[in-house]
Parts: sequence; structure tokens; C-alpha cells
Amino acid sequence: MNNIVMRKITVTAEYQPLLAQPLIATVEISALPSNSDPVFFLGDDGSDVPWISGEYHTLQRVNLADIKVKGTPGDAVSLVGGTW
Repeated sequence: MNNIVMRKITVTAEYQPLLAQPLIATVEISALPSNSDPVFFLGDDGSDVPWISGEYHTLQRVNLADIKVKGTPGDAVSLVGGTW
């Protein structure tokens, strides 16, 4: 069964997963253009990977619970895609 994924995730000062439960999906992840600062994704080597406001990337068949993000509290990222 295919499902659409559309979410806005408000970031915090500490790393948090994009989703609390495992979900494999193909999504476009965007750092919202209205963000006041970059958001940081936790890199596979433990480094901070900054995304500037308005930056977006498409990720194919990833577990959204494994992707962690942090930033200025109140800034956000959006997810748009699905489980196809």
C-alpha cells in the first residue's frame, strides 16, 4: 500500500529524528525558506551537515526515523513524498 507523506517538523536545539517510528519513504526534504538560521542534519560520520534556508534534496527509500535534525528552535523542515 502506498501512502503520501507530508509533514512539517519544527526543529529543536538537540538532534531529533524526523519521525518517531520507522517509515521507509522517498521524500523531498526542505529547510523552510522562512527559517532564521541553517538547520543541521546529523551526518553518517557524526558531523553537523548544515542546510541553508530554502535548501532541499530528494532522498530515495530512506528510513525517516534514522535521519536526525536540529537547529534554532522554531525553525522547521518539511517532508513531501510517499512510500512508493
